[in-house]
Amino acid sequence: MYRSNPFHLVDQSPWPIMASLCALQTALGLVVFMHMKSSILLFLSLFFLLVVSYLWWRDVSRESSYLGFHMIMVQRGLRIGMILFILSEVFFFLGFFWTFFHSGLAAVSEIGGVWPPYGIETLDPLNVPLLNTVVLLSSGITVTYSHHSMISGLYSDSVLGLILTLVLGFLFTFLQGMEYFESSFNISDSVYGSIFFMATGFHGFHVIVGSLFLLANLLRLLAGQLVSFQHIGYECAIWYWHFVDVVWIFLYSSVYWWGSV
Repeated sequence: MYRSNPFHLVDQSPWPIMASLCALQTALGLVVFMHMKSSILLFLSLFFLLVVSYLWWRDVSRESSYLGFHMIMVQRGLRIGMILFILSEVFFFLGFFWTFFHSGLAAVSEIGGVWPPYGIETLDPLNVPLLNTVVLLSSGITVTYSHHSMISGLYSDSVLGLILTLVLGFLFTFLQGMEYFESSFNISDSVYGSIFFMATGFHGFHVIVGSLFLLANLLRLLAGQLVSFQHIGYECAIWYWHFVDVVWIFLYSSVYWWGSV
């Protein structure tokens, strides 16, 4: 409910602590699944996590679109939270790059002392990976066009740019899935296969999450919930999408290009 203090307009929410408990329960479910081969707790945990996430995002959308609670201080807090989240994601991927270069620059005798290891037929960086690079970077252009169109009040152009971004994002996911299907090695083929599929797989997961993030904003845009002067959720989605673009540039130049020479 609305409060008299202009710097604290949003009620305290039960969803953050409940989401944390669901995440903990999901981790316990994974442990039970790996040791006892029982997936009931894992599926229940994921179900409750999805429900809590939906309710949390629903309340945030209502506070922004219908209740008018997202004043300047609230928007600032949301931006800071998104920046800190993206920063944590940077260090998440930094671990993969660190492992990749550590293994590649000092190849041990167990993999033949060479990089890539013997028996690994690497993917051609000028084939599907290059096409995926063009697709993903093009999606960064279309989402920027959509954002600038929204700021200018051109909502039809904003919708068009966002739809094109989603199409390119889903195309990227499809091409990467085909790339995995046709790959001559798998995640169990030496340290190269492990790092390759972990790094590119988690990036692909981030693309899927980013696509869903943008899809939710597309639905809100079509419903008239986003306006030119207040669309902090859409801005955060765009930041996340550009972060995914930048990570892919590093993945392509290091894992696909440098890792195949």
